[in-house]
Amino acid sequence: MNTAHFRIAPLDARHDRSSFSCGSEPLDNYLIRQASQDIKRNITTCCVAVDGTERIAGYYTLSSASIALTDRPDSIVKKLPRYPVVPAVRLGRLAVDVNFRGQGLGGAILADAFSRVIDSGIGVYAMIVDAKDETAENFYRHHGFIPFADSPRTLFLPMETVKKLIRT
Repeated sequence: MNTAHFRIAPLDARHDRSSFSCGSEPLDNYLIRQASQDIKRNITTCCVAVDGTERIAGYYTLSSASIALTDRPDSIVKKLPRYPVVPAVRLGRLAVDVNFRGQGLGGAILADAFSRVIDSGIGVYAMIVDAKDETAENFYRHHGFIPFADSPRTLFLPMETVKKLIRT
């Protein structure tokens, strides 16, 4: 699992997105057709993993979110201030091109997203993801994400946990 030959950077005009294919048409189309517009509108940030030839091997997006504390387990709520919502960041999309699978890139991209959130200095309680299918759900669970009881494909990982993982 050598991901050292990839560089992760914010998406910009010099990145050729036309050949990206992860096997999911919505994820492919988002990167190719929509990501730049969302970045310009400050809706999301998008980072791409590129190989030595600058080919996009994978990408992820981050945007602001919040977690409503109503109907959340006491084990979560009792540790938080008595606000109706707490700040979060949404990992909206994460995809790896089919030609780069099996190299640990998904985990490396996720780790980069964690680092960017931590390094931002913005107060964030957790990262939230919406797993599009069982495979994605299993990927996030493998990395410690916890499903919300009322929406099992929506998962979260407290940033306190992320910081402990990164330190080890």
